[in-house]
Amino acid sequence: MLIFTTAAELRAYAEQARAAGRRLGLVPTMGALHEGHLQLVRAAAQACDEVIASVFVNPTQFNNPDDLRLYPRLPEQDAAALAPAGCTVLFMPTVSEVYPQPAVLRFDFGALEQVMEGAHRPGHFNGVATVVSKLFHLARPHVAYFGQKDFQQVAIVRQLIADLSFDLKLVVFPTVREVDGLAMSSRNARLSPAARAVAPLLYQVLQQAATQVRLGVPPAQVQQQALAALAQESAFIPEYIEVADAHSLQPITSYEAGRPVVLCVAAHLGGVRLIDNMVVE
Repeated sequence: MLIFTTAAELRAYAEQARAAGRRLGLVPTMGALHEGHLQLVRAAAQACDEVIASVFVNPTQFNNPDDLRLYPRLPEQDAAALAPAGCTVLFMPTVSEVYPQPAVLRFDFGALEQVMEGAHRPGHFNGVATVVSKLFHLARPHVAYFGQKDFQQVAIVRQLIADLSFDLKLVVFPTVREVDGLAMSSRNARLSPAARAVAPLLYQVLQQAATQVRLGVPPAQVQQQALAALAQESAFIPEYIEVADAHSLQPITSYEAGRPVVLCVAAHLGGVRLIDNMVVE
């Protein structure tokens, strides 16, 4: 596995690989890798000749300085995990390499980003779109791999690809969970043992809400009951629970036949912000 730290190295390698007719897969990450990330890498290795994984904690998508400061950083451990999974190129740049000067371009995804994560984390998706665009330009992938745990992020990236005509395919893999249902996340490493013990409640609340949706319980009632269920555990501080259209991400007030619904939740637990989602057909 090659390790590049500069944009010039990655760009040159990607251009040479493309010229040689090799198929490139890209797995963007912020490091502190878990099985969810490695599943994406293994899938890319099966479908592509080259697998480029990026490990970069992108400061422009953090609106909370403490969250950025405390975000887990395990570069040696990440590199050791990537090679056996099939990664052929690891891109691990510094902040100054990715942002030699502050970006002035601003992305606006309209209604798609004005709900949930976008509403609670101002500027977050502008930072996501900026760094993803940079990675697409540098790595020149034929395929980009993302996980469904960041459901709204996937929707943003899909819109980015369409609007800027990036010549690549987006592949999205289902959320990978721990045995007890907790969605795998780099931030889970920050949970105390006590917090980790109650963390699966987030998934249990989603499961209960999904059952109610299938029974036709009105969305507002589903949301209210989910919030009440989460509030039973005092350690949780709910940020939002939304019953939304799975395509537009806009909150719904009633159901329509054939329209998939997504349940999205964000909550703080022991100072750690957790998110999860579930699609209900």
